[in-house]
Amino acid sequence: MTLAFGFSRFLNLRVNSSINPILSLWLASCSCSSSTASASELPEIAGGPETIREGRAEIFADKSNSVFYNKAQVNNRDLSVAVLRWFILKRQEEHDIKLKGRHTEIPPEQHANELDPAITGSEDTALREKSNLKPPKVLEALAASGLRAIQYALEVDGIGEVIAVDNNEVAIEACKKNIYHNGILASSKVVPHLADARIYMLTHPKEFDVVDLDPYGSPAAFLDSAVQCVADGGILMCSATDMAVLAGGNAEVCFSKYGSYPVRGKYCHEMSLRILLACIESHAIRHKRYIVPVISVHMDFYIRVFVRIFTSANTVKSSPLKFSHVYQCVGCSSFHLQNVGRINSKDKRNIALPKFCPTVPQECSECAHKFVMGVPIWSDPIHKKEWAASILSNIRAMSGVFQAYAKISAILTSISEELPNAPLFVSLHSLCATLKCTNPTMVMFHSSIRNAGYQISGSHVDPLALKTDAPMSVIWDIMRCWVKLHPVKSQPENCPGSRILSQEPQLQASFSQVTGGLVARKSPRFVPNPEKYWGPKMKAGRPLKTLPNEKL
Repeated sequence: MTLAFGFSRFLNLRVNSSINPILSLWLASCSCSSSTASASELPEIAGGPETIREGRAEIFADKSNSVFYNKAQVNNRDLSVAVLRWFILKRQEEHDIKLKGRHTEIPPEQHANELDPAITGSEDTALREKSNLKPPKVLEALAASGLRAIQYALEVDGIGEVIAVDNNEVAIEACKKNIYHNGILASSKVVPHLADARIYMLTHPKEFDVVDLDPYGSPAAFLDSAVQCVADGGILMCSATDMAVLAGGNAEVCFSKYGSYPVRGKYCHEMSLRILLACIESHAIRHKRYIVPVISVHMDFYIRVFVRIFTSANTVKSSPLKFSHVYQCVGCSSFHLQNVGRINSKDKRNIALPKFCPTVPQECSECAHKFVMGVPIWSDPIHKKEWAASILSNIRAMSGVFQAYAKISAILTSISEELPNAPLFVSLHSLCATLKCTNPTMVMFHSSIRNAGYQISGSHVDPLALKTDAPMSVIWDIMRCWVKLHPVKSQPENCPGSRILSQEPQLQASFSQVTGGLVARKSPRFVPNPEKYWGPKMKAGRPLKTLPNEKL
């Protein structure tokens, strides 16, 4: 009984706002339980409320929807746990390398002096304390039920304190209850805090090694404070669910929130990722910081990016080289990218200068239609392939731990195969629809690109995507050669397809299969949803709509 009572007092000290009378009575009843019960066990309440379990964490279900929870976000949470585990390992590895480099720079006479306590004294103790890497401190800026914060505390080894912030009192009360329900380990690491996430992050600059930002809708309002809150070398994990805005359905709203104007195309979901990355970078460079994307994914109905943040006033000067304008033809959907900045090869300082005139003419050289322009997007790589491969191997080694193993392993497999320096992609069905021709197989098209001396890969965004470093002129020449082998019916002269086919190909394409090309895959890259209505849910505070039984 003494242990249980002490744990109850410990929990009350760990939270930052007062507990309501009902929760106090509930805690008191738990503390007065049998002395034989272990304080680390989850409290069992006869006829208690329904619970939801994900991994090692368990929370109380809220059927009134006063606290937001979406079962479909299990993919998001499992991927975040996997990335966070690898980040902690990578962080320790970088720290060890840094310490080793410092040790080799010390002169031999100083090594001898280090052995003399009379010389080193307290400075040696301070150096050892400084050399020890502290566990990473985590901030979940929009905690809701606290499920994600509890998962981090229970499932990620070597993690430090996890601050769960929310500005909803009902959510914080639910978070406290869920933390206690998950035992001593969760209660010793997770600290709920009632506050506005934007103000909290602004008042804690460079304090957190990990900041998780998963809002309902757009994260735009939180980005400026988030990039200031992350410690140097830390990681920002950010989601966006307003896909209608980012994918070009409401382009003017996207410009007002993210500072970019999207264009409609088959690559709209990858463009959404690049718009979000460009927005984060634009906020970071205002504070002499820059981002390095490690994983960027489109899943289900949202996008999520994992970026590391560093501080360097010199590196920030080259930020224009990471942004590009997109020119897309309204007739054949051909697209071209042009960097915002350029490097003067004669200047050793490598300072970015304004780019010269647009690389595209007024009309498309393939179909003579006009171009529309989308600006600006992130045109640097959106993944680190070594991170994706390492995280994937760790996930496979612990496949039984992740509830969404099939989904996240499929996505990471696709990411590890993507071309890093090929922004956006073309769709094979879209190319054939423009020419009104039959489709070549994916193997044949991949082979034709490789036979022409270029690289090609798929994309985790779309199963029909073709990411390649070949220019659009080469792609259309390959399609012209394909149509010569598989003729099409005549079309009106003003159609984009007719104008494209009226030109002779400058490249004679070869469709013979190449070795090392697209091969049969043993593991899936795209998996179906596990159940019906796997998508976004109603915002917290709004009553849930239930469908009649005949529509289920």
